[in-house]
Amino acid sequence: MKTICYVDGFNLYYGCLKQTSFKWLDLDLLLRSLLIEQNPQTELIQVKYFTADIKAQLASHGVAAHQAQQAQQDYQRALALRMGSRLKIVKGFHSLTKSSMLSYEVPPSKAKRVDVWRLEEKETDVNIALEAFRDAVSNTADQLVFVSNDSDLAPIFRSIREESLSIKIGVIFPILRQADHASRPGNVTLSGLADWTRRYFHANELACAQLPLMIPTKRKPIKKPAHW
Repeated sequence: MKTICYVDGFNLYYGCLKQTSFKWLDLDLLLRSLLIEQNPQTELIQVKYFTADIKAQLASHGVAAHQAQQAQQDYQRALALRMGSRLKIVKGFHSLTKSSMLSYEVPPSKAKRVDVWRLEEKETDVNIALEAFRDAVSNTADQLVFVSNDSDLAPIFRSIREESLSIKIGVIFPILRQADHASRPGNVTLSGLADWTRRYFHANELACAQLPLMIPTKRKPIKKPAHW
């Protein structure tokens, strides 16, 4: 069963990677193992990874802005070297705007507001929808699998269903299972529209799907960032 995976990088990072040591993730290895577990006849023909470049002024945890940017670039280069044409990186962008929101009061009051910086990743949902719909109508694959927990993808699930009854839809929630429970709930809407759902990742699955610490290139090797 030829399969294409659509990975929402923002969802994946904040859903199960941010507070871990598993950021140097081998997407190809991880997804192939999960898909074969679901159906041994699965052939992962392409991974489409949707992301946006880090804004320098928002680097955190004491990491210098250039280090955060370099780590992201190194990771994407490492994935590209490992996967070649089987990886497509699709970029949106981050929008940082000043906004006014309700102050934390109980009960809330519209009269009490505070100024905040609003950070949003733009174009990811649209890019996923466009890529997936093109693949669906061109019969590129037998199955489309989405790694996301974002309900904004529900319309594309419905559109694919209307366009093709034969194509299968899978959804993998980028949620880290902690102890005996998932860290947060999966999206019921997406699950209801899919043929099958993988509701979380186990930590050992992420640990076993890591890129080599050093990846050779024709010049300087790519190394796993020290702060990762």
